[in-house]
Amino acid sequence: MTRLFPLLTASLIALGASQAPAHAQANPFAPVLIINDRAITHYELQQRTLFLKLLGAGGDVEKLALDGLIEDRLRLQEAKRYKVELPEEDITAAMEEFAGRANLTSEAFVVQLGTAGVAPETFRDFVSAGAIWREIARGKFAGTTKVSETEIDRAIEAETRKTELSFSLSELIIGVPPGREADAMALAQQISTTVKSEAEFTAAVAKYSAAASRDQNGRLPPMISSNMPPQLASIVTALKPGQVSAPVPMTGAIAILQLRGVTEIKAASAGRVEVDYGRLRQPATPEGEAELARVRSQIETCKDVYGVSPGLGTDQFSIQTAAMSSLPADLALELGRLDPGESALRSAAGARELLILCARRPVSETPIDRETVRRALLNRKIDAQSNLYLSTLRADAIIRKP
Repeated sequence: MTRLFPLLTASLIALGASQAPAHAQANPFAPVLIINDRAITHYELQQRTLFLKLLGAGGDVEKLALDGLIEDRLRLQEAKRYKVELPEEDITAAMEEFAGRANLTSEAFVVQLGTAGVAPETFRDFVSAGAIWREIARGKFAGTTKVSETEIDRAIEAETRKTELSFSLSELIIGVPPGREADAMALAQQISTTVKSEAEFTAAVAKYSAAASRDQNGRLPPMISSNMPPQLASIVTALKPGQVSAPVPMTGAIAILQLRGVTEIKAASAGRVEVDYGRLRQPATPEGEAELARVRSQIETCKDVYGVSPGLGTDQFSIQTAAMSSLPADLALELGRLDPGESALRSAAGARELLILCARRPVSETPIDRETVRRALLNRKIDAQSNLYLSTLRADAIIRKP
């Protein structure tokens, strides 16, 4: 749930404080649902719903809150079954870590939540249920969950292939003279709802747009997702190619956007890349070709070559490390097409060569810590198993209305 957590702001708090409770009851402590004989009350549901709204949750927040409370009941029941208890200092640390995501102390976070009507116990229960579930998951799955060296290699290699989205947009900007705001909005809404094609949008730009981009039919230079302000990104990413946005109020104007297309590009932040690669050479003869084919069919990594074809001299097989930028263009291009463990046959200096990509990794000033990568992958696997386990508990639970 914490993935929904944005920076907590005063405006969100004010929004929460202004909302009437969705579950006002004559008896707020009457049960909404009973989970294996443990009740969820109207008060708890009201509190969790408001809490999630303050965290920025979208969609059906009430359902999200109820689902979370059901899962918390199941988590705590498992904690009781396994006799798992968290020391008070661990709960306090978890609350501090959570509040720190909004650059607040736990105490300050609780004060701001209280301004919106959320009780301290609601925050504590939310955090402690998650923390105790992580303890259960580690105890249940960590001993049997393994991360291979190949998985670590692949995770490191993935850092060199990061991509992001580039959006091709057209804009139509309607100027809003003072006192004509309603007329401008009515026109913008008419355009937004009636324009269905790029040709129609271009015609509307020519007729109504007040922006300099009018001379380019409203077309803007491609925009990378990471460079967009959050408000614009939320609008653009909700569009499909060809769709037109709802009117977007601006200072002294109203904007309408059309998404022409989306492409995936390599992220500029991917940085420099280093590769380990193997080169196995044989004469350009039928016998040499056959030997390269035999080796290629039996290897999965560069080091497998030593076992498949022992006794090779360094003039026949070598493993080298180099920055991609330092390699000859033909070699860099060939390696760029390969994933770790893949190989390619090619001609080189009058001989035939089996080129194998051993590893690809980003180059950084700080050396890559494989143990850190291993822990991250292990935690990801444990999370996946614990989520499946929780789904099983929910399927087996007796969930009923009072």
